[in-house]
Amino acid sequence: MKHVLVTGGCGYKGSVLVPKLLAAGYKVRVIDNQWFGNYLEPHHNLLVQKVDIRDIGFMAFKQLDAIIHLAAIANDPCGELDAKLTWEVNVLGTLRIAEAAWRCRTKQFIFASSASVYGLKDNRQVVEDDMLQPVSDYNKTKMCAERVLLSYADKMAIQIVRPATVCGYSMRMRLDTMVNMLTMQALTKGEITAHCGEHGGDLMRPNIHIEDITDLYLWLVEHPEITGVFNAGFENISAMKTAEIIAELIPAKINITPVQDKRSYAVDSSKLLNSGFQPIFTVRDAIAKIARVYKAGGLKDEQHCYNLAHMRAKGLIAETR
Repeated sequence: MKHVLVTGGCGYKGSVLVPKLLAAGYKVRVIDNQWFGNYLEPHHNLLVQKVDIRDIGFMAFKQLDAIIHLAAIANDPCGELDAKLTWEVNVLGTLRIAEAAWRCRTKQFIFASSASVYGLKDNRQVVEDDMLQPVSDYNKTKMCAERVLLSYADKMAIQIVRPATVCGYSMRMRLDTMVNMLTMQALTKGEITAHCGEHGGDLMRPNIHIEDITDLYLWLVEHPEITGVFNAGFENISAMKTAEIIAELIPAKINITPVQDKRSYAVDSSKLLNSGFQPIFTVRDAIAKIARVYKAGGLKDEQHCYNLAHMRAKGLIAETR
């Protein structure tokens, strides 16, 4: 039986991924500080440990076949609350895990980076060989963590995924990503505030459904021979188009609000598709599922679904800016 360690396994993506690994017959260990709780169901092949990744002991890496490293201080606003902590967790934490994995002879390391490492690209579809121009601490830490891991490429199979913005329902729900946030606005207020650039809804964002990104991590575990860096985003959609799709499914008025954030980029995931992975779900599917769960009473618009607000309210991170 293959043993897999998932850091951040209680998070937004981890809460969907871990049950899939268990269903596929893997023995899974989850390391997570559980700032946002633990929604994983007990399982005889699952061990969940409430630990900060900076404090993981060496023994946690014994007899592992693969590591899926999801844990991080996530997104730009959270990363900027405490830049020092963000660098410690996202870069030094990754280095520590990689070094322990190598010393314990772990064969495979899958890393959740971010498509945001490309920076400002004027709607051009970026490919993996394009220059990285990160603009925030979060983006920069992801780029540096990639560099750390690539230095271990001769020691174990390194698979780096640069996901687009993830959308869709998870038991550990996030409502601070674009599709999820706008969908909840439509459901609770009957209005959508599309944050657009100075020319309207032309700011482009790549998206990936949470089922597809978690299927991808599972697929990579099963294909350790496919190494390198891969974009993972299958729908490049503007803020306005996203709002229009939501309004088709959930009656809502669309309001346009200009923003200072001028980031606009799209990703080309041909390399991943040519490697054999095929996505199944769409942004429209994500919106429809969120609406169904909300209407059935399984989802509420609550503070813990917003990373920044939750961390501030709970004093989980010290503001240094």
